[in-house]
Formats: sequence, structure tokens, C-alpha cells
Amino acid sequence: MKAAFAQPGFRRLFAGLSTSMLGDSIMLLVLSIWVKTLTGSSAMAGFTFFFMCIPAIFAPLVGVWIDRIRRKPMLVWGNLLSAVAVLPLLLVRDAGDVWIIWTVAGLYGVSFVVLPAGLNGLLKELMPEELLVDANSSIQTVKESYRLFGPLLGAALFAWLGGWAVALVDAASFLLAAAVISTIRVEEDAPEHEESAYWSQLTEGLRHLVHDRVLGNLLIGFGLSMLVLGFTESAIFALTDHFGKAATYVSVLVSVQGIGAVVGGVLSARCVRRLGEVATSTLGLVLLGVSALGMAAPPSIAGVLVSIVLFGASLPLLVVAYMTILQRRTPQRLMGRVSTAAEVVMTVPSAISLAFGAVLVTLLDWRWIFLVIGLATLAGAGHVAFWLRDELRGRTAEPDVVDEPPAPLDPSSPLGPGVGAA
Repeated sequence: MKAAFAQPGFRRLFAGLSTSMLGDSIMLLVLSIWVKTLTGSSAMAGFTFFFMCIPAIFAPLVGVWIDRIRRKPMLVWGNLLSAVAVLPLLLVRDAGDVWIIWTVAGLYGVSFVVLPAGLNGLLKELMPEELLVDANSSIQTVKESYRLFGPLLGAALFAWLGGWAVALVDAASFLLAAAVISTIRVEEDAPEHEESAYWSQLTEGLRHLVHDRVLGNLLIGFGLSMLVLGFTESAIFALTDHFGKAATYVSVLVSVQGIGAVVGGVLSARCVRRLGEVATSTLGLVLLGVSALGMAAPPSIAGVLVSIVLFGASLPLLVVAYMTILQRRTPQRLMGRVSTAAEVVMTVPSAISLAFGAVLVTLLDWRWIFLVIGLATLAGAGHVAFWLRDELRGRTAEPDVVDEPPAPLDPSSPLGPGVGAA
């Protein structure tokens, strides 16, 4: 990772991102804890994350705009607007104000669409291709390390002073991130002017994804997992209720998850270099599925904690491997649209699972829910391993020719040409 930090501008980008990610780690779990505290409902608490997913549905519209502007100014203004977006939380007083929390969750979802897409583009400007994995790994490692104390700090601050204090800390983190990123010196190429019809521009990111056999099949595998992974947001509160723990105990579970996540983050770059992005993604899916099955099996909280550590380790492997291969196989002019298209493909199933999970937790025991999560995720790993078995053997998936425009979507296949081919 030392080579990544030697690149001009990356140190400041890393510092700015680290600041905003700290604010995220303190705030995000507090939103659902706040709803659980005000309403007493695990379903409503889990439903909070559904609102964060809604903006992803409209992400392609944002992607076109992202590809028309330079990435650094977009990251600066995105952080400034994110700071403003959390301030309505200062008005929350009782259960009748839950709609404010959900509105802020939706605005947070907008930042989750815009800022990562801008970051992918800026990383391609700052970093040579061979160092992208190190940059992604270092960012993901610090993000996951905040799980060790961020949720606990947020829960403690919430219990001590209330949600308004957490909101102010989060807003300050966005402001500081904007200030630091604004000092980065980077010569960005002017965005290319495109003459094609707006609909063609709007769908070009999706067409690139489905035309690329590797990215398309990885998205299918991830999508199968995302279709059930959202169940955890409600089931985790039912789990804590089963063991007689308060809602704030979820912050302890997230911190335990952070232990595994830090290990996964540190090892992710090494795994990608040794195994390749496809194999590392498959490994991450397998670990995720096994950990969910583990949470369904043990009768004690100790067994749950062990599974959560494994759960945490799987996520950085998935994120680092996928973001690296997405950046490598996507031309800069499409980076915003491809990033947001991928966000749609992964987040829409997640939003469905969040909404369905909020209902499912009232009907099924939490053990059955985690069993479904585990089996579906292993099915996703099986899909990737089968259809991309050549890339698994070859370690690294070489990029297709990306300077040519993606082919039109194949009307005979919902996933376009190439996807699913051996």
C-alpha cells in the first residue's frame, strides 16, 4: 500500500475520505437505533435502511450528470450538501418525527450513489491501474476499522446526549472532508461532449455492464446475495431481542463485525494480487454465506459473535475485488454511469429484501431468516464460480476492449450479449 500513498494527491483524498467515513460509522446505525427506541419496532428499525436504498433506483439519471463534470469538485460539493442533509435530525423529538429520520436516510442514500461514483472516477485520474487495488484496499480497510468503535461511539453519544449530537458530529465530518479534498491538486481531463441521444447516454453504463461478461456475471452473483442480505437489518434486532439485549447492543455486534472486516481489508489487496478479482469475489461470497449459516445454527451469543467476525471479513474482499475490476474494465468517460448502473443492479434487490425483511421478521424465527440468507449467497457464489470458471483458473480477468461503445442490448436476453456465456 505504500506505493499508493506515494501517488500525488492520494494522501489528501484518503484523509478526506477517512474523515467522512468516520462520521458515517458513528451515524448510520444510530438512525435505526433511534427508530427502534422511539417506536419499539424491529421492523420499523430495519425499514430505515430501505429508505437509504431508494435513491439507487434513480442512480442512472445521476450517472449521466456525473460523467459531465469533473470529479474533484463533485466530491467537494457532495460532502458539503451531505453535511446540510443530516441537520433536519436536530428536529426529531418523538415517534411522530420518525419520518424525519427516514427522510434523512433517503438523503444519505443519495450521497451513497453520488460520492462513490465520483470517487471511482477520481481514483482513475490519480492512480495508475496497477495501484488501484492498493488504493481500494486502503480505503476499505480504514472504513471497516471504524466498525471497531464507530457504532459504539455513536450509540454511546446517542444514549448520553441524544441523536442531535450524533447529527452534529456527522455534519462536521462532511465539512472537514470537503475542505481536505478541495486542496488536492489534480489535472482532470475535461469530460467528453457526447452527441448521441439522451436515452443512449442514459443506458450506456448498463449496456457496458451487461456487454462485459465478467462484470455482468459478477453482478448476477452479487444480486442473488443482495436479494436476501437486507433481511439482516431487521433480523439482527430480533436476534438481540432473543438474547435479551437492548437495541443499542447492535452497535456491539457491528463492532465485532469490524474485527473481521479489518482483517479482510488488510488481506484484500494480497488476495486480489494472488488469486485475481473474480476468485477473491467468489471467496467473499462463500465466506458471507457460511457466516450467515453460522448465525442460524448456534444457540449462544458467543456462536453468533464468531459468525459475525467471519461475516465482517467477507465484505472487504467483495468490495475491493469488485471495485478494482469495475475500475479496470471501464473507460473514464463512462465511470459515473457504470458505477451508478452497478449501484442500481445491486441496490434494488437489497431494497426489496429490506422491505420484505421488515415483514418477514414478524412471521419467521430469525434463525430461518439467516438460513435463507446463507443458502442464497452460496448460490450466488456458485453462479460466479460456474460461469467465470476460466477467469478463476486464469486468476486475473483481462479487460475487454473498452474504448468501443457497448453493443446494443440483446432483446433475446435480459442481461444482454455475452453474459452467461462460458
